[in-house]
Amino acid sequence: MSLAITIEELLTWDDEASAWWKAYLDANSALLELPCGIGGTANVQEFVRHIWGVELRWAQRIAGLPPITKEEVPAGPLDALYDLHLQATSVFRGLLADPSHDWNQTLTLEIPRVPPGSLTPTHRKAFAHALFHSQRHWAQLATLVRAAGSPSSFKGDLLFSFALA
Repeated sequence: MSLAITIEELLTWDDEASAWWKAYLDANSALLELPCGIGGTANVQEFVRHIWGVELRWAQRIAGLPPITKEEVPAGPLDALYDLHLQATSVFRGLLADPSHDWNQTLTLEIPRVPPGSLTPTHRKAFAHALFHSQRHWAQLATLVRAAGSPSSFKGDLLFSFALA
């Protein structure tokens, strides 16, 4: 058995966390209006929009598809936002199932506040970034809702995931 953690395992971990937050926010919908401020978002719904919108944009970039623009990302409701995650996961799983996909191919990214041409991650690195981006933000959201008096019982640490043994 390899000691390496695979992208497939990280994708499963990401999917677990996303499904958990979808169910939790469905059951506690008032939290969607909770002020947030992380990444310039005004509330939790905008923050969740950011998390799943970015996930889909990364999946599309890696697949060579035109990425959805920020303006095209729906503002809500939660079901429409969760659909972004489902779309991203579908694209990611399709890429993983394609034995001819070149994971060492690089992306040239244009990101505000980053000098043009200075960011060229491989598809492998961009995929891992997308998954860790989501996990980092879920941890921030868990802290935010706990501080607002709504203990979420979110167990997002990899230690609690069923994604790997």
